[in-house]
Amino acid sequence: MHRDEVTEIFQQQAASYDSQWAKTAPIRHCLHLLLDSQFAELPADARILCVGVGTGTEMAHLAAQNPGWHFTAVEPSAAMLEVCRQRAEREGFAARCTFHAGYLESLPATDAHDAATCLLVSQFILEPQARSAFFAEIAERLKPGGLLASSDLAADISSAEYDVLLGAWVNMMTAADLSAEAIERMRKAYANDVGVLSPERTAAIITAGGFALPVQFFQAGLIHAWLSRRV
Repeated sequence: MHRDEVTEIFQQQAASYDSQWAKTAPIRHCLHLLLDSQFAELPADARILCVGVGTGTEMAHLAAQNPGWHFTAVEPSAAMLEVCRQRAEREGFAARCTFHAGYLESLPATDAHDAATCLLVSQFILEPQARSAFFAEIAERLKPGGLLASSDLAADISSAEYDVLLGAWVNMMTAADLSAEAIERMRKAYANDVGVLSPERTAAIITAGGFALPVQFFQAGLIHAWLSRRV
């Protein structure tokens, strides 16, 4: 699936996205809790790049915990970014944000960032070299030694373990009130339109993008998250 097709899907889902995934919020909350610990040593005035920020949930969490941080929110779906902007205004941190509707390569040059988040984004890039190039674009926006917290769906889809994880994942989505049609679309997407790779291959792709020692600090079902540092 071309990236513009992915963006269009999120355009259509923007208004209902947060409510659709409300019952899976405990996963997000746990990831955010661990993200706090990974970013704990950043400076009080840190600049954070949020790539594929969506509706802004991780940015809102970080903003609430760190009143001196400033954020660059990058999101190709204008509708999703508008939801993010409204959240920032409602929660009182919009003045600390720069909002960019577009892909990362079109973001105007800015001062380098201390850290970046990229949550459930790179999985939509199917070609490994293009995926590493995407991480290299993030690295270019970071200070030397800057931190990257990234997450993606990851598994060895040829393994018996994947069948177990996928079955449990589908059960969770069913409990979260996703329709049978939506779950079937999700199954097909994982097979054809999402780059679900093993955790080892995903970490290697991050490394090839200019980051050192991606360390997995979180897993919930198929979602894995890594902390790495710009070389």
